[in-house]
Amino acid sequence: MLKAGFKWMFLIIGTMIGAGYASGRELWQFFGHDSSLAILLFSLMFIISCKVILDISYKKQTGHYLPVLRAVVGKHLTGVYDWMIIIYLFTTTVIMLAGSGATWQAFNFSYRIGVLAIVIPLILLFVWDVKGIVIVNSFVLPLLISGLLFVLILFIRDQELSLFGHVHEMSNWMSAFPFTALNILPLIAVLGAIGNQVRNRGEIWIASIGSGVILGAVSYLYNNSLIQISEDIILYEIPLFAILKHYPYEMMLFMSLMLWIAIFTTAASGTLGLVTRFREYVRQPLWILAMAVIAVMLPFTSFGFSTLIEYLYPLYGILNLYVLVSLLLYPILSRFKIR
Repeated sequence: MLKAGFKWMFLIIGTMIGAGYASGRELWQFFGHDSSLAILLFSLMFIISCKVILDISYKKQTGHYLPVLRAVVGKHLTGVYDWMIIIYLFTTTVIMLAGSGATWQAFNFSYRIGVLAIVIPLILLFVWDVKGIVIVNSFVLPLLISGLLFVLILFIRDQELSLFGHVHEMSNWMSAFPFTALNILPLIAVLGAIGNQVRNRGEIWIASIGSGVILGAVSYLYNNSLIQISEDIILYEIPLFAILKHYPYEMMLFMSLMLWIAIFTTAASGTLGLVTRFREYVRQPLWILAMAVIAVMLPFTSFGFSTLIEYLYPLYGILNLYVLVSLLLYPILSRFKIR
């Protein structure tokens, strides 16, 4: 049970920690100053949302997200949010591909080479179906989280920053709602695809609480560090590099690899949500579906990484608020059999 719980926990974290989050761009977009309470609220709402999605997936033994979506938003809005999920997964995976291009560009490689460097292993990953993504996440996510925590704690120590100096700053608490909502649709898409592989409710508790606590802690440390370099962030497409400029080139190289891994895991999660959704219509192996979906995405990567995040993420955060509220209320409403 513990092993399986950790497996789903890393799948959740891998879905969440992508180019936007690991680079610091997404956190800075929503949080920044006065956000301690916002990050705590995000962590709590994230735990509840993951628990509800996994409960529904497990109960319905789902292989894709549509039954979960129907249970959360009702049959009348399912069609609308189904299209929203498809568009969301498509655009955010495009953002991951663009993020890979931006990461390689930072080391004077071609942007296109950076995009191709993620596309080829992404397609190969689906040769092993869903199992391939779960195994890769279980292997690389502990490395990614450890690397990110190491850099953030090192930066806080070296700059002699107060770890809890911003705890009392709470005026930005409302930002927790669009930030959590932004990440709900990919969670429904990915966790809806593995409902038929969950064996008991203990796995659900481990995955939900573990992912919420880890993401809350990392978000707080990361945001606390970004506040200290807020004047430099405007100069960097990837805010993490503003922290890394204080360290040797080898550290930049290591964290760039970690950033690329974060981009890869989220691109894999987004592609998983899309290909499992269409698998029942197109009877082909997942890797062929993945190749077809990614081929359509490639032309859109030319828009640039920070531009896509700046405009798309806040928009999705607002549009998804209804889904978030439905998830938070679901345990109460389902008990009274309103749904």
